[in-house]
Amino acid sequence: MESKMFDLHGMKALVTGASGGIGSAIARALAGQGARVAVSGSNAEKLRAFRDELDEHTPQHLQEVDHVAIACDLSDPEAVEKLVPAAVDTLGGIDILINNAGITRDNLAMRMKDEEWNDVIRINLEAAFRLMRACARPMMKARFGRIITVTSVVGATGNPGQINYAAAKGGLTAMSKSLAQELATRGITVNCIAPGFIRTAMTDGLPDATKDELNGRIPMGRMGEGDDIGAAAAYLASREAGYITGQTIHVNGGMAMLS
Repeated sequence: MESKMFDLHGMKALVTGASGGIGSAIARALAGQGARVAVSGSNAEKLRAFRDELDEHTPQHLQEVDHVAIACDLSDPEAVEKLVPAAVDTLGGIDILINNAGITRDNLAMRMKDEEWNDVIRINLEAAFRLMRACARPMMKARFGRIITVTSVVGATGNPGQINYAAAKGGLTAMSKSLAQELATRGITVNCIAPGFIRTAMTDGLPDATKDELNGRIPMGRMGEGDDIGAAAAYLASREAGYITGQTIHVNGGMAMLS
């Protein structure tokens, strides 16, 4: 039987923020390549519905793969500490961590409230650190792992009104580079995916004039799709990407050409 590139069959993945647009696309991409996926989010009902959908969309030859839903409030440090052990217990191990969950609390710096800063840092940056730390031990024991974090183009360029969000996303990139160096000799890669403007339910609701203005800033002339991020995640999670670590793949249609 001919081998299939980027085959994730037999691999176990945890995806946070999995019921959102980008998170669900990543989960579908991993499942489509054969991974067994634990989807996590704060809305248990929405999460279970997506888990059921994920089972239905798993390729026919992989129907023995059953996916699981694990609700978690990433603003609660105690709950975050329990998430990876719960995923390991349910899946029987963990090969892939996708740190995708994130929130925005936009405001100009001079008007930003402490809670707007703290909420974004706690969920977008601190929770990701806790999950990375928790995954490191089982991955080191297995001498294999893929830690992938969804950042943002604004983590590299900045953005007015998003000083908290940009700080968290930039922090994720630096944190990933540091961890990549710590874990490189153990067969564990640590990388980031930085989306640009991705079409979601939220962007679909924007006025046409706003969409046209945004698309005008993108050389490809259109927003990306969740599947574009899912494809990048499936690649970085694969064995073929084993010599790539400490890197950020920018998926933005050329909007910001960053080295």
